[in-house]
Amino acid sequence: MRFSGKTVVITGAASGIGKESVRLFAGEGAQVYAADIDEEGGAALSGEIDGDVRFVRCNVRATGEIKELMDRAAAETGGIDTVFNNAGAGGARPGIHEIEPGEWDRTMDLLLRSVAFGIRYAVPHMRGRSGASFVNTSSVAAVGPGYAPTAYSVAKAGVLHLTKVAAADLAQFGIRVNAVQPGFINTSIFTSALEIEGEMERVAKDMIAQMSANAQPVRRGGQPRDIAEAVAYLASDAASFVTGQSIIVDGGITLGPRHSWDPEEAGLLSALEAIKEQSA
Repeated sequence: MRFSGKTVVITGAASGIGKESVRLFAGEGAQVYAADIDEEGGAALSGEIDGDVRFVRCNVRATGEIKELMDRAAAETGGIDTVFNNAGAGGARPGIHEIEPGEWDRTMDLLLRSVAFGIRYAVPHMRGRSGASFVNTSSVAAVGPGYAPTAYSVAKAGVLHLTKVAAADLAQFGIRVNAVQPGFINTSIFTSALEIEGEMERVAKDMIAQMSANAQPVRRGGQPRDIAEAVAYLASDAASFVTGQSIIVDGGITLGPRHSWDPEEAGLLSALEAIKEQSA
């Protein structure tokens, strides 16, 4: 019961990583304010999850709604201990040579601006609370190209830098700020970005899970619980000496090129080197 008596706000809480985080925090004693624009999914949370879960409809692209969320959580419980700025989606898909200004702005609003103002409007309710902390969702896409669309990747890199400068800003109040960088996690973010629904969504998720299991050293697909566990650690007293940092939870996909961890690929390279030597 690491979070007994704590007030935790989680955005993007109706599905995927957010939902599993609600389950974990509520299961360990927290009063969880689960925020999302998905009213149907959000309303079902309290019936599916044991613990004190209170759904609040919140569009994180509207800063006024973020402020209302934080003010409500604090007014009803006396303050806020942890905010998990998690809400997001795939964002605009075009490359930098094709993207339109409105597409860029919507992606930045959803993935980066929302995190900034999630911090801004929660801080007044967190000052003076022992162990107060933020956890922000970044991505392995912040590491470099090839993991996600351009606008998404830039926004997630921005979240990493925001995490560092916010940690510096808020150290004076004893508030920690950290981030988590998920790899390929089996959630609806991929199918939603491609507008895949119904039975085909299940098929697509199975395909994504299989592909990701073969794309990284840890031979299984990433699950929302993998991220929720990292978030809970960063929010807990066990991480009281950790701030301005990020944990990559990706099954090792960012370790390096495939031949560095796949013996079959390494064997192929060795064979090619042998052929090269013979032809020299």
